Parts: sequence; structure tokens; C-alpha cells
Amino acid sequence: MKIKVLAASLAIIAAPLASAAVPAAAEEAEAALTIDTPIEALMANDDARAVVLAEMPELESSPYYPQIKAMSLKAVQPYSQGMITDEMLAKISAGLAEIQ
Repeated sequence: MKIKVLAASLAIIAAPLASAAVPAAAEEAEAALTIDTPIEALMANDDARAVVLAEMPELESSPYYPQIKAMSLKAVQPYSQGMITDEMLAKISAGLAEIQ
């Protein structure tokens, strides 16, 4: 009997908590679009993709894309031999901030 009462109490408490966590997680996922987000996640979002490709139009057609898509733009910059500049990252960062 005590177990049934405890289980019912937990169910009553857990239901509102679970539903409250979903919107918070969704908000965090949308807020996560930055130059620190993996490139493939940016490319999966139409608005973010447009921002990135405005500065780096040949990114997806690069032969290195399969190797770097799991990395962030910020992480790839040191290996780009100057092709990804601080100015480009600043413009992309500002553009991503506008779409959220």
C-alpha cells in the first residue's frame, strides 16, 4: 500500500517537472547556435546556414568539409591557414545572434 501511495505521489510531482524541462531544453538548443556550434548543426538550420554561407560560400563544397563538419568554426579557424578570419567569425556570430 505504501509503495502505491509513493508511486502515485512521485507521478504527480514528476509530470509537471517533465513538461517544464522540455521547453527549457528546446530554448537551450536554439540558443546554442554560435561559432562554437558544430558546423553540421549550423548547416542543418536554414537560417544559420544562410548566415554561414554568406561569409563562407564554398564551405560545403570544400574537400575538407567531411573532416571538419563535426568541429566548430572557431575550432577550425587555427587550421584554416588564414582563410577563416576573425572578421568573418565576428560577422557570422552577429548574424547567428540575430536569428535567435
